[in-house]
Amino acid sequence: MTHAPLFIALDMNNEKTAMDFLERFEDVRPDLKVGMELFYSAGPKLIHDLKERGHHLFLDVKCHDIPTTVGKTMKQLASFGVDVITTHAIGGKEMLVAAREGIEAGTPAGANRPKLIAVTALTSTTEDMLKQDLLIQENLKQMVHHYTTRTVEAGLDGVVCSVHEVAMLRKTFGHDLYTLTPGIRNHDGNLHDQKRAATAEGARIAGSSAIVVGRAITEHNDPRVAYEAMLSQWKGMSVSS
Repeated sequence: MTHAPLFIALDMNNEKTAMDFLERFEDVRPDLKVGMELFYSAGPKLIHDLKERGHHLFLDVKCHDIPTTVGKTMKQLASFGVDVITTHAIGGKEMLVAAREGIEAGTPAGANRPKLIAVTALTSTTEDMLKQDLLIQENLKQMVHHYTTRTVEAGLDGVVCSVHEVAMLRKTFGHDLYTLTPGIRNHDGNLHDQKRAATAEGARIAGSSAIVVGRAITEHNDPRVAYEAMLSQWKGMSVSS
């Protein structure tokens, strides 16, 4: 069976806090997301240490710049040995192609190339924000579909989108498209700054390839229990009360 990751978002500001958190998992090696805050604080050494520990790793740096810069950056990031890396679909097809070429050039011989996926719309994005802040008149689903089309044309592996767009994308692009969905919460969880959140069960039913869970696990009084409960929902297993 294809691995369907549940990435715990290590949205911490330093390496010690992240490692102290992971001590709660003892012999378990959960899938992890390292975002910009922690990566900029701890750097490549943290990535190396987490891979040495055996974690499946999502490096969420959302590269967005001119094509040449993104291509060169991706070439460097590919050497870290992570499993998934992000760029921004709004950077355009030329930039996306440069990102893919950089990943391919930077992957060490004999190693698996990281999955390269493009962020379509952040889960904090709303319809009002599109029109008033970004001057985009299409609705969110139209925009996500268009960005995904360009992403596929550029040869990337998939996209970051909300659970609410997954079924639509599956109809057009099939099941080979890797769809990573953040903004996963408990059924009665606080949405915080996520506007288009969903549950792990909802993501599974929609057909997400992978999910990202942050505060529902990291801010729980027992993160290990919260992780196991969320993982059970994601895998479709029954949980005893």
